[in-house]
This record gives sequence, structure tokens and C-alpha cells, in this order.
Amino acid sequence: MAKGRRAGARIFSVLTAFSFLLFAAPEARVEGPSHLAVEQKEGGMSNEDRLTEEQGRILLSVARKTIRERLFHDKAHDSREKNLPEVFEERRGTFVTLTKDGALRGCIGHIIPQESLLEGVRVNAINAAFRDPRFPPLSPEEWDRIHIEVSILTDPQPLEYNDARDLLDKLRPGVDGLIIRKGRHQATFLPQVWEQLPRKEDFLTHLCYKAGLDGDAWKRGDLEVHTYQVQAFEE
Repeated sequence: MAKGRRAGARIFSVLTAFSFLLFAAPEARVEGPSHLAVEQKEGGMSNEDRLTEEQGRILLSVARKTIRERLFHDKAHDSREKNLPEVFEERRGTFVTLTKDGALRGCIGHIIPQESLLEGVRVNAINAAFRDPRFPPLSPEEWDRIHIEVSILTDPQPLEYNDARDLLDKLRPGVDGLIIRKGRHQATFLPQVWEQLPRKEDFLTHLCYKAGLDGDAWKRGDLEVHTYQVQAFEE
């Protein structure tokens, strides 16, 4: 039941509150709650883009320790991990999502890579906990009730299509996240949104609404479309 509530919160965070900021080493210590169990979700990622479960554990640990340092001014819990694999220095898009008792508590990230994978997790952990404009900053009293998810994104790739029917044919539900642009209008849905909007037509219509366009704007064939994939790790 709790897992179902968390899944619902993640979908809610993407559909109605998505913050779109555009455009393992054996010696590494992992800190987190005693019940930490990494749940890994993948969709359409190549082997070279995919992280290991242990690497996911490290990123969750970094996110939790980064928030803890800021929340409690606790320099004894330094989030600067040592002896980490080189993959953490790659520039990757990242998102950090916080839930509390199954409800969304913060979700912020970068689709377009702006820093290394490790630094992106640190930055977005702080942003999700303390700078999400929809919520007050996280308080110490909430700390033990917070659940963290880290999402790693592939670089967006242009999707070429001829018309509305061709666009529908090329969409991969449950696999691809989508970015649409038209002029100054732009929006994205993570792949998790397919769980809420499994019909391709509905997915595109709601994405157009989110971008501030007419719901049938995708039918005109003049949208700029990019796709990307996500690998998510959660506590």
C-alpha cells in the first residue's frame, strides 16, 4: 500500500508539479535509513547509460547526506564521497524527488545536463528539499519521514516525424520521456507519466496543455519533439 502511494505521488509530481529547469567503489560508504532497499526502474536505456544498483545506492546516500548537512548544519556527515567510479563525473540530467508519508514533498531537476552526475544529485537534493516553490523548506521534524528518489536521464534526442500519425507511431509508451517546443512554449513529461496517461493521444494532449498550447497542437505536425529515457532509484 505504501509503495502504491509513493508511486501515485511520483506521478502527481510529474503531471502537475514538474520543475523543468531547462535548458561501485567498494570503499565508498553509503548512509541512509536502516530499511534502505533500492528499487530500480529502467526504461529503454542502453547498457552504457545504465548505472548499477550499487551506484544507485551511492547516489541515494549522497542525496540524503547532502540534505542532512543543510538541515542540521551537520558537517560531521560530509556528503563528499571518496573513491567513486568515473561515471559519476559524466554530465547527466538528474532529478531528485522527495515524498513524505506517500505525498509529494519536493521535485526538482535538470533535463539538460548542467553539471556532473554527482554534483547534479547534490544540487537537486538541496533544491527539492529547500527551494521547491510549492512547499516550505524541509524542517528537521520531517526528516525521518522523508523518502528519496533519484532519477538519471539520458541526453534528449530529436524525434523526426512527418505528421500526427507518424508521431503517434514513433512514440514508445512507458519508455520515452518527451519534450515538446513551439516558439517560447515548452514542456516535458517523464516516462513515468505513461502510467497515468497510457493513450498516446492523451499523453500528447496533456503535454500540450502543460506547455500552454492548445490540446490538439500536436496534430499540426509543427512541434519540435525530443525524447529521453530515465533510470530511477528509490529508497
